Amino acid sequence: METRKLIAADLLKIKAVFLSPEEPFTWASGIKSPVYCDNRLTLTAPEVRDDVENAIAETVKKHYPDAEVLMGTSTAGIAHAAIAAHILHMPMGYVRSGSKDHGRRNRIEGRLEKGQKVVIIEDLISTGGSVIDVADALREAGAEVLGIVSIFTYGMKKGIERLSAANLKNISLTDFDCIADAAAEMGYIKPEDIKRLIAFRNDPSDESWIGGAK
Repeated sequence: METRKLIAADLLKIKAVFLSPEEPFTWASGIKSPVYCDNRLTLTAPEVRDDVENAIAETVKKHYPDAEVLMGTSTAGIAHAAIAAHILHMPMGYVRSGSKDHGRRNRIEGRLEKGQKVVIIEDLISTGGSVIDVADALREAGAEVLGIVSIFTYGMKKGIERLSAANLKNISLTDFDCIADAAAEMGYIKPEDIKRLIAFRNDPSDESWIGGAK
């Protein structure tokens, strides 16, 4: 099975990605969403975890062959970076959301030399703000950020534009469109719900998709 479809099916099967177009979730921003995503659940599902981590490792090898270090985002990307780095026999570390309030007040944990080529490991890309912040911290420390490997991306226009402006390449194991198609095939949603999901993805601030509106 194609990796995108395999990972999509895996995430749906363990409810790491949960679709509920009839009873939308409310994000912290107040936006109503038909999707809830918690990729940390992959860590407690060994078969899915194997699929995800092997796919991350293969993606790093294929798209970033010059990578020297994997850096996880805090906190969701840390475990994935550690496991993938173990598979690849590579160094890893992670970037805190803020500097420590004690000791050396590091934000970057793990050894990182100036000029080293880094790939960021992230679980989810929505608007891109958090991963761009991580990339900025790594660049300020002298690293060469080759790009990102993420488990899942919404493919939102805002996120795509922000990553492009930050000169960041992202390769995701699977994406929103693939998740929507797989969910319909697996019977989690009705086929006609796909258009509603895509309408949300294309403009999250427009709630016309709720209640079956196009």
